[in-house]
Amino acid sequence: MNSIKILKNRSDIGAGTRGSDMGIDALEIAAINQEHDFFNRHPFIDIPTHNETVYNKVKNTTAKRINFVTTQCERLKSATKATILEANFPLILSGDHSSALGSLAGIKSAFPEQTLGVVWIDAHADLHTPFSSPSGNVHGMPLAAALGHDNINQKINRVSAETQADWEQMKNMGSISPILKPEHLIYFGVRDTESQEDDIIERCKIKNYKVHEMRHRGFEMCIKEAIEKLSEVDMIYITFDVDALDCDLISYGTGTPVSKGFDVDEVVRIIKGIQTTEKVVALEVCEINPLLDHKGNRMAEAAFEVIDAIFN
Repeated sequence: MNSIKILKNRSDIGAGTRGSDMGIDALEIAAINQEHDFFNRHPFIDIPTHNETVYNKVKNTTAKRINFVTTQCERLKSATKATILEANFPLILSGDHSSALGSLAGIKSAFPEQTLGVVWIDAHADLHTPFSSPSGNVHGMPLAAALGHDNINQKINRVSAETQADWEQMKNMGSISPILKPEHLIYFGVRDTESQEDDIIERCKIKNYKVHEMRHRGFEMCIKEAIEKLSEVDMIYITFDVDALDCDLISYGTGTPVSKGFDVDEVVRIIKGIQTTEKVVALEVCEINPLLDHKGNRMAEAAFEVIDAIFN
């Protein structure tokens, strides 16, 4: 693996609940409390945010703050691309998950001729669009943008021309659009979806390795299958949304906690298993919200345990 460079992306404007902008600081506190020098060992970039826009009244309810989220994704795209072209490995620490589109676009922009595969470890599918989203929170939309989907079949919202223009900009953020093909996307742990997302998953035949399936069939077999499914891709991006973890077992320190998820060791096994391909070019960790943590700083501690196990 190339030298690690940490990209600190404290944006939380794509989420419905404030506080994930503090997740990176919570991670660093977790390391400090373990007397671990991880964050002193690696260079980092602080990416500017538009978090101050949370004070603005939301006028667009179908894709809240999408114009600012788009700008944030562009910033992360540039930082990710530059980091990769420097021959460094981007460890992207984000607030909410909407910025993942910027990470994907940055990877694809760095290597436009190469095929990108995605391992999405999450409780949620993040396949909504401004047309289909019940909440209008853009952190539920990054994968739909990367896949180039509008999901008009499941339309429930009337979307303004201005929002549609911002959405088109998101869909076309990579050097090639769409950034990702559905057959090159694999979910691990997704268990909280809406019917609008289920429609895309079924139509596109996106594979989701659910928690109970992996425990029943065995992690080794499921990871081996996933690697075979991604055998044709040239590079792999892994994103770990901490709500993939079991909130009852670990912590409620995330914006949208869901029960019956993975434990820490299981997430480590998935990521390490995918790393054996030697195709992993970036890892993202996101959605830690210490304001919601009912166990002190436990969610950040769990996330740091994953990071430490992967890079140690």
